[in-house]
Amino acid sequence: MEMAQTPLAQVRQTIEQACTRARRMPDEVTLVAVSKHHSANAIVPLLVEGHRDFGENRVQEAQDKWPALRADYPDVRLHLVGRLQSNKAEDAVRLFDVIHSLDRPSLVGALAKAFDKTGRRVPCFVQVDVGEEPQKGGCPVGSLGTLLARARGAGIPLAGLMCLPPNGIEPAPFFALLDKLAREHGLAGRSMGMSGDYETAIMLGATHVRVGTALFGERDPA
Repeated sequence: MEMAQTPLAQVRQTIEQACTRARRMPDEVTLVAVSKHHSANAIVPLLVEGHRDFGENRVQEAQDKWPALRADYPDVRLHLVGRLQSNKAEDAVRLFDVIHSLDRPSLVGALAKAFDKTGRRVPCFVQVDVGEEPQKGGCPVGSLGTLLARARGAGIPLAGLMCLPPNGIEPAPFFALLDKLAREHGLAGRSMGMSGDYETAIMLGATHVRVGTALFGERDPA
């Protein structure tokens, strides 16, 4: 009797199929397993299966969970996918390997100071407000060139652009916009696509997809 696929195997297979349709190689897409609000017990099975890229929304939650997990799995790459407060920049730089939410000049300054203090230079995606929803964070499209110039001037390693399309609206035009902006500004990375739309994001150039529910199920009630 054939064993059922794990959620991780199912998502990996879906990524491979989407890449085939897009005439891309699966290794062009990094799957970031978004483990926010999920316990260490929920994360360990993915680690045992060999997955190593995980995303968290909040610095404090990651500080509580990941040091113990990393003691057993030191090759984990931790991605900060939630909004970052400037006063948490140093903590974030010490803990995370990639930051997906650089979105304003004050954070450029805070990160540059944190890099100098810690000796770490963490690659950053600049979050773009593609849906004109300021409550989500993100740099306005019209200010992107200025923010990128400031970040480059401060020595921030730029991994690419990131977006969160509006809820309940077809995401493809927003992914296409992010892809266009990344090309215009000479950036290789596109962090876009979540559990409900990562296949579409891959078709439109995503290099990092941030998948939570499809891997972990619904969040812990706590």
